[in-house]
Amino acid sequence: MDIKDWQKEVDNWISQFEEGYWQPSSMMLRLIEEVGELAREVNHRYGEKPKKPSEQEGDLALEMADILFIIICMANSLQIDLEKSFEGMMEKYRLRDSNRWTRKQPE
Repeated sequence: MDIKDWQKEVDNWISQFEEGYWQPSSMMLRLIEEVGELAREVNHRYGEKPKKPSEQEGDLALEMADILFIIICMANSLQIDLEKSFEGMMEKYRLRDSNRWTRKQPE
C-alpha cells in the first residue's frame, strides 16, 4: 500500500462515525500519549526500567502503528498529502545530509 492508500483507508474508517476526526489539539495529545506508550515499551526492553513480573510484554510494532494512525488522522483532518510531504522531506535530507555521515563502501 502507498501512503495515499493508508490515508484513504483511515478516512473511510473515520467517515463512518458521526463524530469524525477529533480536533487537532486532541489528536496531538493522543499522539503524545501513543509516543509515551512506545517510549515505555522501549525503556522496558532496552532501558534501565525493567517491567514488573506481572506486566505483559508489549508490542513495539503495534505501538508504532498506533502512532502512524494518529499521524494519518491529523494529516487527513488538515488536508495534508503525506506522500507528497514525505517525498519533500526525503529530498531535504538527501541535500542537507548527503555528506554528514560516513558512507558504507561497496563490497
